[in-house]
Amino acid sequence: MKQVQYIFLHFLLAGLTVSISLAQLDNTQTNSKSGTTSAQFLKIPFDAVGPSMGGASVSMPGNLGSVFWNAAGLSNLDRIEVAFINSNWIAETQLQHIGIGIPIRNFGVLGISVTQLSVPKDIVRTISKPEGTGEFWEASDMAIQLSYAKKLTDRFSIGGNFKFIQQKIWHTSATSIAGDLGVLFITPFAGTRIGASLSNYGNDMSLSGRDQKLSVDPDPNNQGNVEFVNALYETESFPLPLLFRVGISNELVKTNLFRITFGLDAIHPNDNNESVNTGVEIAMGETIFLRTGFASLFKGNSEEAISFGGGLKTRLWRSSARLKVDYCFQNYGRLENLQRISLGIVF
Repeated sequence: MKQVQYIFLHFLLAGLTVSISLAQLDNTQTNSKSGTTSAQFLKIPFDAVGPSMGGASVSMPGNLGSVFWNAAGLSNLDRIEVAFINSNWIAETQLQHIGIGIPIRNFGVLGISVTQLSVPKDIVRTISKPEGTGEFWEASDMAIQLSYAKKLTDRFSIGGNFKFIQQKIWHTSATSIAGDLGVLFITPFAGTRIGASLSNYGNDMSLSGRDQKLSVDPDPNNQGNVEFVNALYETESFPLPLLFRVGISNELVKTNLFRITFGLDAIHPNDNNESVNTGVEIAMGETIFLRTGFASLFKGNSEEAISFGGGLKTRLWRSSARLKVDYCFQNYGRLENLQRISLGIVF
């Protein structure tokens, strides 16, 4: 019975991969719905491994960064892992992330992480005081995420994330709650992995706060009436950037000292055209890693292009802990190049 379930799931996910991939080749949609969702920072990967492979990571073997691509991959953690990243992002913004994954015997793997995208402080300027009022404003996005993953069998894993999301600009903010769900399946066909995930399913977001308060005269043409009434600007609600990913990966070469792994993902967002990510990782002794990939294939007007990077995993001096250092370089076209370094410790 289990074999029948495996085969059924394999063909189901494989069919989704093929159908979405073929859609890229015949994608004539001109309305991409860009700019119609909130909390765009939820699309930013908070590791350096996945982006260096072009984002083709939904079916890759797990590490702590798996919670972004597919929470089911977190089930492969067998030791406590901590990860940090502090990196420059587009337009002088700053991306910061810290996360921890804790495997618990016979229960699964728990994870918790905090991600923040912030804008540097700037002077508050008004029409009457263009040089500044003496105040400073700032903006930031934040997500606090609780993750769980478990291997149901030696071939099938499930995982999910529960996250609290906040966007804030000066005295105005918006909040929401969202969830992710993912599955990872190792097929009987040469160990090919198939993964699928649904990310950012949650409530719409709408800004509110004291910056939206104002006083107005409801009838400026008449004298003697109430001249000032407290009012509030009402903003529209916007959905979260919902993403469906499905992909495959496997080893082209695998020995004790050398490994070449490929990944291929298809992405279906609710605020853009469908696209494909592809990437390759070369590992030497599971100590030195080289990676490259290409993101957003078949997506029109995309600034993402080739990416590459590398990594080092080594034992810390006189301990059983291991240090992981990963680097990623991404070509973002007119938005210039982006670089990031992530640090991790496996205890």
